[in-house]
Amino acid sequence: MGSNTMRFGCFEVQPEARQLLVNGVPAKLGARAFDVLLALIERRDRVVGKDELLDLVWPGLVVEENNLQVHISALRKLLGPHALATIPGRGYRFTVLLGADEALPAAASTAIPHSLPLQRTRFIGREQELAELRGMLAGGARLVTVTGAGGSGKTRLALQVAAGLVADARAGVIFVPLAPVQEPALVAATIALAAGVRELKELRDRDALLVLDNFEHLLPAAAEVGTLLSLAPEVKILVTSRARLRLSGEQEYALDPLPPSDAAELFLDRARAVRPDLRSHPAVSAICERLDGLPLALELAASRVKVLDPSLLLERLARSLPLLTGGTRDAPERQQTLRATIGWSYTLLEEPLQRAFHRLAVFPGSFSLEAAEVVARTDIDQVTALVDWSLLKPIGGGRFLMLETIREFGSERIEESAERDEVRDRHLGFFLQLVERAEPKLTGPEQRQWHDRLAAENDNIREALAYACESRDGERALMLAGTIWRFWWNRGRLAEALLWYERAFGIGQDASPTARARGLFGMALMADTGGDFERARTLHEEAADVFRRIGDTRWLVLALTGLATTYGYMGDTRRAAAMNDEALDLADRSGDIRGAAVVRSNLGLFLIGGDRRRAGALLERALEDFRSVGDTYGTANCLVNLAVIDLHGGETEAAAANLRESLGLSSSIGDAHTLTASLAAAAAVVLARGDPDAGARLVGAVSEACSTLGLALEPLSARLITDTTAAARKALGRGFDDAWAAGAKLDLAAAVGLAVKKLGG
Repeated sequence: MGSNTMRFGCFEVQPEARQLLVNGVPAKLGARAFDVLLALIERRDRVVGKDELLDLVWPGLVVEENNLQVHISALRKLLGPHALATIPGRGYRFTVLLGADEALPAAASTAIPHSLPLQRTRFIGREQELAELRGMLAGGARLVTVTGAGGSGKTRLALQVAAGLVADARAGVIFVPLAPVQEPALVAATIALAAGVRELKELRDRDALLVLDNFEHLLPAAAEVGTLLSLAPEVKILVTSRARLRLSGEQEYALDPLPPSDAAELFLDRARAVRPDLRSHPAVSAICERLDGLPLALELAASRVKVLDPSLLLERLARSLPLLTGGTRDAPERQQTLRATIGWSYTLLEEPLQRAFHRLAVFPGSFSLEAAEVVARTDIDQVTALVDWSLLKPIGGGRFLMLETIREFGSERIEESAERDEVRDRHLGFFLQLVERAEPKLTGPEQRQWHDRLAAENDNIREALAYACESRDGERALMLAGTIWRFWWNRGRLAEALLWYERAFGIGQDASPTARARGLFGMALMADTGGDFERARTLHEEAADVFRRIGDTRWLVLALTGLATTYGYMGDTRRAAAMNDEALDLADRSGDIRGAAVVRSNLGLFLIGGDRRRAGALLERALEDFRSVGDTYGTANCLVNLAVIDLHGGETEAAAANLRESLGLSSSIGDAHTLTASLAAAAAVVLARGDPDAGARLVGAVSEACSTLGLALEPLSARLITDTTAAARKALGRGFDDAWAAGAKLDLAAAVGLAVKKLGG
């Protein structure tokens, strides 16, 4: 055969020929069409760009692209629609298998042992995922779909899995990149081309592993995959997709972002490619957290350390999408910026689902299905669809989470829409109602569940408050901040609470008396706990006046009790007694069992330093009432004070028992306020039982907790800490400072663990 001779099927073709037999049917071809065909056949191992084809077929001439498209269309009519594949944005490729004495296309010729693309960077982490996926495929699964958000590393993981299974697939591992394929009708032909066959049924006797990469935009072609599995019983298929294929027998493997340690390792590895001298940096963990541990986001961010130190990079990641560009030139276009990667998923959604997606971006943290239905006006089917598309992540307990990088994309869409304020207003209304529903539950038998519920909604409550302040809705800002005070107070969030109260009062001049009074009371409690007693007194007095005027007895009892406590701290025992008497009378007359218990508990606390017998009687009565209404907080608080009475009476075993119970109850609701008081008493008890080292460590833990949370210990607890410090220092000498410093390194949970251990013997 001459150098210009080409075999097509079983026919030899000369360049000057003007006839070609296809499937035995003679067909006339124009000269240019034949030249187009010949150029594509000669370069059948790759995609031929449009500009290159124009230069080959019309050398030296300026020709409209439309001419090329006419000849391509004519060739498809002659050879069949799948003979010439269009690769969007790149060009065309000849896809028909040639005669036996011609070399197969490159993709087919490398299918044995594999056609996996070479990876130029180190694979990091994912040991468990690798083992599980290989186990699934080796254990009999025939269709495994790795799903996950854009940029989560699905392709890289699939390639690593496949590389480890090459020896197990006798007919090889075949990689089929589907991202360039735009038409579902071309999926079968694309798989056949990669496998080196004319039709998929020719794979019936193959023992091969197919890796179908990026299937999400071709889901209508999922049936072709099902047909292939039926035709070829030895074939196994590993798919990467942002949504599962929904085929029988399919096993979905949902891929989570990288855990913190692997994310940090990946970031540093890729960063050192542009800055070899980079060492570990304190900002790296925060960068990884901000980027949700998404490998693509981490790689894009790492490319920026050439000009930005990690600390500066972290600052600029406050809005990450504009910064995360500049991917490698050989990466697909959609993976060169994070916005394009997320946008790829977004454009595949139908319009109602797009609307649901950007409405759900109003939630800065996780959210419940109920919240999604009310705020975003969506339903379980749409939420499920977004989970299937890896744009939402179920996190258990009926709650869902949108990764922060994905949420930023959705937020941009909602900010551009006409319904922005409407959705945010519904969000504010929903969480205000939730807080109002929670408030009475925070002192009853369900308080543990409601504290946990509010903790889960903390980010949403902040967002609701931010919108109320931004829109100058002083009524709802004060109502929300004033009603949630107990949660903030128990969790020790004093500084944040005071910030919201200041903002709310700044716009709340026209708020209703109820909203204003609740805001005053909450702010007073925070000021009191922080040690600003004069400010607390003024706020408590004004709150009590308003509650008295509007006839809100339950809240008035709380305000009077708070005012009595502040007077007591300020040394004004006469006024403190008067406020307690009024509060107790109101509570008893209105049948407020818990309110009366609060007053008796406070009275008992103030009497501990003097009349301990009467103090004990009041605290025992209060404890009984708190237990009867199921109030965990009140019960724990009384137990601390009873433990102090036992300690002063030399009953250290009884004190230890009360403190163990108090610590357990307070921990169950995350009550930092009572925990610090319990730990202060525990330090004194373990010292009295002969363990000055543990006493010194607990003193250090209490001091650090108060400093971190901005808490000022009540006078009783403060005296215990002072006395314990002096006694432990005397017992330990120079060793006291080391023990105290060791305790200061403990967080509250660790300090509680130490206390319970030392109190248990």
